[in-house]
Amino acid sequence: MALKGKKIAVYVTGGIASYKVASFVRLLIKAKAEVRVAMTAAATNFISPLTMATLSKNPVLTKFSDAEQRGNFIPHIEIARWADLSIVIPATADIIGKMTNGIADDLVSSALIATAKNKFVVPAMNDEMWANPAVQRNVHQLKADGIHVMEPATGFLAEGYAGKGRMPEPQAVLEWIEKQTSDQPFRGIKVLVTAGGTQEPIDPVRFIGNRSSGKMGIALAENAALQGADVTLIAGMVTVDLPMNVNVIRIQTFADLQTKLMEEFPQNDVLVMAAAVSDYHVERPDDQKIKVNANQQVQLTLKRNPNLLRMLGNQKHRQVLVGFAAETDHLLQNATAELEDKKVDMIVANDVSRSDIGFGSDQNAGYILQPHQESIKVSKVSKQVFAQKILDEVKKLIRKEEG
Repeated sequence: MALKGKKIAVYVTGGIASYKVASFVRLLIKAKAEVRVAMTAAATNFISPLTMATLSKNPVLTKFSDAEQRGNFIPHIEIARWADLSIVIPATADIIGKMTNGIADDLVSSALIATAKNKFVVPAMNDEMWANPAVQRNVHQLKADGIHVMEPATGFLAEGYAGKGRMPEPQAVLEWIEKQTSDQPFRGIKVLVTAGGTQEPIDPVRFIGNRSSGKMGIALAENAALQGADVTLIAGMVTVDLPMNVNVIRIQTFADLQTKLMEEFPQNDVLVMAAAVSDYHVERPDDQKIKVNANQQVQLTLKRNPNLLRMLGNQKHRQVLVGFAAETDHLLQNATAELEDKKVDMIVANDVSRSDIGFGSDQNAGYILQPHQESIKVSKVSKQVFAQKILDEVKKLIRKEEG
């Protein structure tokens, strides 16, 4: 069973189809999943939290104050991090709009905003509401953000006539989710990902660094793990939480990264070098803090670091090696030169001069380049979706190597 042992958060919102969620939770328990339920205030008008707690065998979250009484003062973060996957069922037009626009005005919407892993949305509403252009725009955006959205069923509605908008039966929802989660093309594949920036010390206080947030590398690690890979993430300085479903190795300097890569690379099938690696280090870092003197200038001698991608390209055997080219001009020209020089299987080129897709942003765009192939253009999408597109190409390379 694809859901056996999975930690599943079920978010119930206020629609007439809420009563069906009781049967759905029972099916998840029968599939040997661990289930926790959170409900909006409107959902409790249709089905009681006690019913959900009894079926899930866990306390139900309905509002922040309930959780605080049990000593959990950040319940929306806790459940978001706990879950392997999250299911919004039934998903009303209201919650779909909140998810699309980043609105977090209650426990359920806050938890969903905080959830980085796989999300599944099961809409249920009146047929005219479902067909409304605003709802359709929101659904389209959810899909573009990498969220799985199930098509509503056509059938008898609460209004007394047939139309599209009915929540599919619980068994159909279960089978849909199992199908989405059972496709694990990276099962048995060991994937090594680097993320974040390195820091080169000037003295015990100061360092040379860069603006990398680590978001792209972390999205790649999370996505590969969800597809069944055994993932190791080597993380430098990052501005976001590290994933809980991968093995994490922390590093700080270029030398740290080089050491860990030399240890880990031979044991892995795929390496994705998404880290922003320092090109230089200070030749002689000071052991003590350099004192500030208004009449004195400080001169630093920077020494070039070896090119790790080139080193690994020369060492690799059957591994798939993916590099990144973060450029500010001549994007394709510079990335093509990198591809030819480094002996890598793929280069992902992105323009870091753009604030909407550069360092620290939640979105990305660029090109995927491979030897002797046309480049693949990726328009602006979330970094989770961009990661999926990169891994789709990695899958093809793995099959080619195995063939």
